[in-house]
Order: sequence, then structure tokens, then C-alpha cells
Amino acid sequence: MNSTIETTLLNNIKSVLSDFPEYWDEETLLKNKVIEDLRHYDEKVITALLSNDKIKEAYALSVADMTIFKVEEFIEMLRYKNYWENSYTKYRNEIGLTSDGKYLNYNTDVVLDFPFKDCVLEGGMSNEDEGKKEVYYHNVIAKEEIDTLLSPKVLTNIKKYDEDGEHEITEFNDEDNLIIKGNNLLALHTLKERYAGKVKLIYIDPPYNTGNDSFRYNDRFNHSTWLAFINTRLEIARELLQKDGTIAISIDNNELGYLLVMLDELFGRNNRKNIITIKRGSVTGAKVINPGVVNIAEYVVIYSKDEDYWSPNRVFMENKNGWDKRYNQFIKNYDGGIEKWEFTTVLEEFSREMGISKSRLKKELEEDYEELLSNFVYKNSDRIAQLATLDENSISKKAIELKKESLEHPQKIFYMEREGRKPYYIVNGKLILFIKDRMVNIDGENTFAQPATDIWDDVLPNDIHNEGGVVLRKGKKPEKLISRIIDLCTTENDIVLDFFVGSGTTAAVSIKKKRQFIAIEQLSYIKELTTKRLINTINGESSGITNQVNWRGGGSFIYAELDSLNQHYIDKLTKITSEEVLESILEEMKSSAYLNFKVELNKVTVEDKHFSTLSIDEKKKVLIDVLDMNQLYLNYSEIDDTQYDISDEVKQFNHSFYGQGGE
Repeated sequence: MNSTIETTLLNNIKSVLSDFPEYWDEETLLKNKVIEDLRHYDEKVITALLSNDKIKEAYALSVADMTIFKVEEFIEMLRYKNYWENSYTKYRNEIGLTSDGKYLNYNTDVVLDFPFKDCVLEGGMSNEDEGKKEVYYHNVIAKEEIDTLLSPKVLTNIKKYDEDGEHEITEFNDEDNLIIKGNNLLALHTLKERYAGKVKLIYIDPPYNTGNDSFRYNDRFNHSTWLAFINTRLEIARELLQKDGTIAISIDNNELGYLLVMLDELFGRNNRKNIITIKRGSVTGAKVINPGVVNIAEYVVIYSKDEDYWSPNRVFMENKNGWDKRYNQFIKNYDGGIEKWEFTTVLEEFSREMGISKSRLKKELEEDYEELLSNFVYKNSDRIAQLATLDENSISKKAIELKKESLEHPQKIFYMEREGRKPYYIVNGKLILFIKDRMVNIDGENTFAQPATDIWDDVLPNDIHNEGGVVLRKGKKPEKLISRIIDLCTTENDIVLDFFVGSGTTAAVSIKKKRQFIAIEQLSYIKELTTKRLINTINGESSGITNQVNWRGGGSFIYAELDSLNQHYIDKLTKITSEEVLESILEEMKSSAYLNFKVELNKVTVEDKHFSTLSIDEKKKVLIDVLDMNQLYLNYSEIDDTQYDISDEVKQFNHSFYGQGGE
């Protein structure tokens, strides 16, 4: 076709499609959207195209009295004409990124498959309010390159923090808490060397894919990309869990359904244990003017690694109705041992203590009655109980035998030890349950409680923005929420992992509750928020669950970074705003960056006249494209290579971390 005629035809097509704003992202045609509608024979778009004489002449065929639109020919034109691309995309096809001798966007056999389509972090998101579209860092990758990408990395910039401040160290111990700065997918693969099968709880609060998070992740992925992003990390994270381990994920309704399907596939539907609803706010502010039901819920999804080994702890919530009246038995002579216990009612004993007959208690005490009675129950919580039926289908053979014996001796109290659990006290075939076991410490005070349900409306404090002494405007999780999850799934000294650690709530609560933690964060605020908060925690800061657990400070953690190679250039490129700085980084890249082997950087940026016509943002994207994404960080296997000039101290620490000094 004559180039002038072709250009005229393409301009006509562009003019027609311009009436469909859903097909455009600024000046770039969303070809896949057009193709999808054409394949579904969308009457509106086909009618619009055929109403143009030039388009009809080129892509229509008259048969009898009918007009047939050559859909496949039109689609082929859309796919293979770079006329539809913006200046960056056109140029990108000229820099040598090919497969089987064809440019990537011409090769229909190329699959951009995660993690090598890495939407981990959008370049340029230094402003947390700036919304970004997804960016693909990886294109085509071979098996040996996959192994390189996911190999354990060198840890550097290592510091240890405790109550005495910051220290240089060369050793890593099994009991050390650890925080790592770097790409969380690659950091998880690095942890596998040491922690596979050792983590008791994984809690994550990933980006919700809403565009509203304060976290500077790209939080506007489409569903499939978001799921690929999460799935790739969960696949390796699952390997780190103990067989009796748990994963808990915070999420909102935007991706909840998609996430559950993915987790059912990855962990098994039988390992789905709870979907807990979290009340995250009140019906106040601007949200009350929106039509329909006001959304104030988030969720925590809980899966076990292996249900045959999963054994969660009982956790409790405040009983907002106060004293549970079913606990109506009072044990007299409690301190004399179980052989001297005698039962009376709570009201009988309360009446005796007050010196008022039971029939006149409410009348004489008036409005003070409930408060005084609750105080009495609280003061005597170790001897106030209820008698509960023992279900023989859910107790051991020994307990069944003890129940039968107690029925034969109804005045005698029987005692039975249980390993790792509270003992049984049985009388006349009934189990004695003490109200003291239904009390929890909430905000520093013992409070009547009830077993936790799957609705948590009591975990959001008024001062969450100030918890930990650091401020994150949106997205910070309350310590009370993380504390309850840790109580449910772990015991002291268990390892807790969070690889979207954000402001550091999980790590801070782990220290306060005597758990070991591993935390991963890839964003620059790791020092201004996460590390600062953990230092505050070690020094005894007073917010969050501090009073509840009587926290007075202590503990320590090790900070380390994945040793950056090309990541160093990505970090630099995403921050620059001037052509002059870009030129200086470009010169640095020519001498020391690890480039895609198909790219000649000098030819791309100097000899090719089109590079200079790109905007600064487009130039940044091109320079990120030419980097070898398998060389983001230095592999541990290359730690002794002299070109990297790794210090003896860093080598010693890494050998200690990985064990016996080498792979």
C-alpha cells in the first residue's frame, strides 16, 4: 500500500476510534481493548468503523446484499502497526529487546510472566500521593537466568541496634531479629537458605489494589497482575512456614474474593480457617454522604499450612456486656484445697459480704448494684465458676472415665492434668470453668472477656496515627490487631515474618510479646519509619500494647540490605527530575551497569537520533529497560569476586548467616 494512502487510512481509523474514550490512555490506543470488542462483534464500534468510507473500502467485503467486516485483517493491522504507540513504546521497539529475531510486541509467542514481569515497585513513586500505572521490568528470561535472579543475595550495610545504640557486627545468631531492605521477592528467596520450615506465623498487609494506600507501592494493578504479584511471593513464603504454621493476610473487599480463590489453590481449601471482619472506622465524616451501605470493614484471612498440625490458641475479646452471669457459682474454702471446696451462689456470697439480704440487694444498692456486684466478681475471679457439660465426643478417654467416676461420687472434686493446657476440675460429671480464665488485660486493666469471634470491633484505638512514635497517614495497622493475631497463632520465641512491614507494627509487637521477627521492606522509608519505630520500641516507647504487656523496653534487631547492583541505578533513575542528572547517571551506567546483552547503550542513547526526542520520563523508562533485571542485587555465590570489593567484615557476616562460608 502506498505510504501516503496508508497514513490517510490510519488517520481515518484513529479519528473514528477517538470517539471511544475507553480505548485510549492519553495518546496511546489500548489495542487489546479494541481487539476484545471486535472479537465479540461489538455492534457500536463495528458500525462506527464501517461508516467511514476509507475504512469500509479497505476492510469490508460485499457479498450479495451483505457487508462483511474483515475483523481478523483489521486486528492484524492494529497489532503490527506501531503507528498506535506513543513515542516511548515506538522507541522501545528499536533498542534491541527481541525474541527469536522479532521485536517483542510483534512476537505473539512471547509471554510476560511474573516474576519476570515485575510490578514490585513503580519507578518514580517517591511521592506517596502520586498514582501510577503498572510498569513491567522484565520481558523474556531463560531458566539459567531465573536461577540467577532468585539466588541468595549478599547482605550489606549491616548494623545491630539495642538499648546501647548502633553497633557493627560480623556474626548472626539464631535468636537475632532481622530487618532487610530490598525487593521482598528476592529477600524471601534469600531467607529460604536459613529459615525454610522455621517460621510459625506470616502476617502481611499488602497493597490493597485500590489506589488509596499511603504506602508507595504501585497500588493500582489490574486484578491479574495484582494476583501474580502476591502469588509469587506467597509461593516462596509458604516454604518458610513450619508444618503447624499460619499465614494471616489483611485485605479489603476490593480483592478479597480473588485472594481467597488463589489461597485455596496455593494452601488448599481445607486449610482456610477464618475470614475475620475488622471494624476499621466509625460511621462519620464524608463517607456517610455516599449512597448505599457505609463500608467500614476490612478483613484478615487466616490459612494453616497443614490442618493436621494446626493448633491455634484461644484468644479473648472484651465482653462489652460485663460479667457473664452464667458464672454463678462461688467456691467457699477455696484456699484449703479441692477436698474442702464447697459451692454456693455468687449472689449468696455477695449478700453475705454486703450484710444485706439477697432479696433486698437491688433495692438498697439501687444504681450502684451492678457496679458493686461486678467489682465483687472481679475481686474473687479465682473462685467464681460455672459448671459446664462435658461432651464425650470431644474429650479424651481418660476424661470420660473421670467424668463417670465423678458421677459415682457427686460430692468429690476430681483433678486432671493436661499437657500444654489448663487442667480439668470435674464435679458430679460437670466441668468447673473459672471466670478468671475469661478475663484479659486490655489497655493495662483486667477485663471480663469472651472467646474471640470472627468479628473484631475492638482493635482500632483512637491514637493509631501516633503508635510507635512514627506517622503513616493511611494504612498503619493497630498494635492491638497484630497482638491478637500473634496471640492466636504463636507462643513466646516463635518466629514471625512480615514482608510488607511498612511502619513496622508487626516487628514492634513481636518484640513486646517476646517473639522473634523477620521484617522485609523495599521502600526508602524503611529508615525514616520502620527502623525508627523499632528503635523507639527497644527504648520503651509507651504507645500501643505497651501497658497491656507491661513493656519497659529491651531487645535488639539487625538491619541489613540486599547488596545493590542494578537496583542502585533504578533507585537513582526513579528520583531524578532534570536532564543534567539523567546524563550523569547515563555516563555512570555506561561504565558500570549490567546491561541486557542485546543492547548497545551508546548506540541507543547517542547514535540513535530518536532518544533525544523522548521526554525525561520516557528516557528513564528506556534506561530501566536496558538494565539486566537479573543483576538487581549481588548473589552470595559471587561474594569473593574481587571486582565487587566486598569487605572482610561483610563476608564474615554473610558466611555466618548462610552457614559455613559458602554455597
